[in-house]
Amino acid sequence: MLSDYTPSEFTHEGATKPVYVRGHGPAVIVIHEIPGITPNVVRFADWVVAAGFRVYMPLLVGVAGPGPSVGYVVKSLARVCISREFHVLASHHSSPVTDWLRALARHAHEEAGGKGVGAIGMCFSGNFALSMMMEPALMAPVLSQPSLPFPFGAARKAALHVSPEELACLKDRCAPVEQGGRGDKVLGLRFKGDVTSPGERFETLRRELGDAFEGIEIDDKYANPKSPEPKPHSVLTEDLIDEDGQPTKEAAKRVIVFFVERLKSA
Repeated sequence: MLSDYTPSEFTHEGATKPVYVRGHGPAVIVIHEIPGITPNVVRFADWVVAAGFRVYMPLLVGVAGPGPSVGYVVKSLARVCISREFHVLASHHSSPVTDWLRALARHAHEEAGGKGVGAIGMCFSGNFALSMMMEPALMAPVLSQPSLPFPFGAARKAALHVSPEELACLKDRCAPVEQGGRGDKVLGLRFKGDVTSPGERFETLRRELGDAFEGIEIDDKYANPKSPEPKPHSVLTEDLIDEDGQPTKEAAKRVIVFFVERLKSA
């Protein structure tokens, strides 16, 4: 599954993690969901490579290769909950691992070149791309079913898992050029009935970013009926139906077009 990717490691401030790299063109960081780098995460990364990008796929938890199973999901979720790198209940500050991811974005930009870097987070990593906007090279953030903070209570349902400083930076970057910003955009995806990635979170993004946020919300009936997920959740992986015209496949195409617009267009 990963035979076309070059295994490497990236170290920042003493933290070393595996990173799988493939392709040529502007860099896109693909951050996996729970439980780890699964075959369908790699499938999505392959589509990004085929569109003319250089993918950097870090392994934050789990292992690279196996598909999801109940035991594997539980084990990886427990790792996320107890690790100091992830603050799963934090509403107004980000997980410490995002500092490592920002450093990876700088490294990827230096290595791949181009206008800037794209990043997509999924599930527990969904909101990480927002925090990564503190790195100037990050120009194309995508949030797929962002699930942190865990949505216990009304405040956490609407929270973005970013600090006030990170939110201010994000809003500055997304402000129109004539107002001193860069005119950056943010793309988000979720299933309408997904309680782990509640709609209140997208409402917050629309309120804070206005037209700079594009939210794609898909009716649950369009999820893959063969998915191992108990309810529709993973828009671009387990719950995606790999057929043109299917809302999940069209959402995946929109993500790739978003990267082209932000990182390749003049």
